[in-house]
Amino acid sequence: MLGLRLPAKPDVQRAVRLTYGFQFFFGLLLWVPIFYSYQKLIGLSDGEIFGIQSIYYLVFCLLEIPTGMIADRFDYRTSLAAGAGVLVAANLVPVFLGSYTGFLVHFVLIALARSLVSGAQSAYLYEYLHASGAGEHYLRVEGVGRAYSLVGKIGLWPVIGLLMAWSFPSPYWLTAINAGIALMFACRLPPIPGGRRVTGKTASLLAGVGGALSALRSSRWLALLMVQGIAMVTLVRICQVNLFQPILEAKALSVNWYGAVLAAMAVFEALGAARPHRLRRAIGPVGSVFTLTIVMALCLGVIVFVGSFPAVVLLCVFAVATGIAFPVQKQLLNDSIPDSRYRATLLSMESIVDRAVCAVVAVALGAYLAAGQLNAFLVLTAIVTCVVMALLAVLLLAVRKHRSDRRVPTARRPGAGFPPAGLERRTRRQVGEVRH
Repeated sequence: MLGLRLPAKPDVQRAVRLTYGFQFFFGLLLWVPIFYSYQKLIGLSDGEIFGIQSIYYLVFCLLEIPTGMIADRFDYRTSLAAGAGVLVAANLVPVFLGSYTGFLVHFVLIALARSLVSGAQSAYLYEYLHASGAGEHYLRVEGVGRAYSLVGKIGLWPVIGLLMAWSFPSPYWLTAINAGIALMFACRLPPIPGGRRVTGKTASLLAGVGGALSALRSSRWLALLMVQGIAMVTLVRICQVNLFQPILEAKALSVNWYGAVLAAMAVFEALGAARPHRLRRAIGPVGSVFTLTIVMALCLGVIVFVGSFPAVVLLCVFAVATGIAFPVQKQLLNDSIPDSRYRATLLSMESIVDRAVCAVVAVALGAYLAAGQLNAFLVLTAIVTCVVMALLAVLLLAVRKHRSDRRVPTARRPGAGFPPAGLERRTRRQVGEVRH
């Protein structure tokens, strides 16, 4: 299922495998299927639980730019190691402080850990492969890496309820151990060949954010792609983290089934993530992300009208769409970034808006749940997403047409000629143009 023909160079193979190991253990948050029930068991209300989630997203927003700039200014590997170290501490907090304060600190540290990793992980892999002459492998490596990161969840999530019954804080102990292993993988990652992270550093952190904003202002195409990604990522995070347990609870499924359902979703997400290139070749990267986002929104809307088994099926369809969409969106953004010096910062900027939207949605979700209106929230989410994506499709088509109109007269101007093929490819890569 997850097979991948790696580049022939042994150094590249080693870097890719270490990246897989880091993704596998860093993403192995074993408490995800039960954290809502866990917090209710220690006495937290719905308002407190979703209030913490909203704070988590807001803290993530505040930390994304600083951590992205640090990764660009210094070293992606250092940022990944720091994120794994913070994740170890974050998962030990609930073990020793099982209260509202403990979980607030826990999620604030989770936000710090994930912000240190969010832009740096993709930036490291993209830059390493391109510096090693293996950039054409990025999409498949990114997709297979995501698929591998789900394998452990498939095996462990179904039994996490039983583990919690045997030892109440065991999900957090085990997640802390996983984070420690991720830290070891991060410390072994090789440097990017050619010293790119040395020669390409920005002069200062302030100059780094200014350069990233300048690059974003110069590319309306990149800005719209970020908005498209935000719509997709918001749906994924809200469904898989915030809505997952309330949906199953509303369908009268026992908490003992939560881990198994989430593991089934992970299986389907892994299947999608391992083969993202097939849909991309059929309808292009922008069309793929657009179509998959609509599919995910419709799945949430239709869940309202079905029973427990069809709801689980729809969640699995949602997961397949997620698995395909994430790697395609990551390559689409990376290819469209005009200046690699600001790669992690620009990726972090997308995450900021993504988490800000998630924070607002989490607050609204808490209010809807408190009023017993989960179904209304799901239908509204589906409608709003479809409307936003339709408007975004119109804007993307307009920007692409404008770019095409600007290029054609220049190419056909008398005496202008055409650049050599190699120069044309290099120029397009530098300015981040992507043909669709």
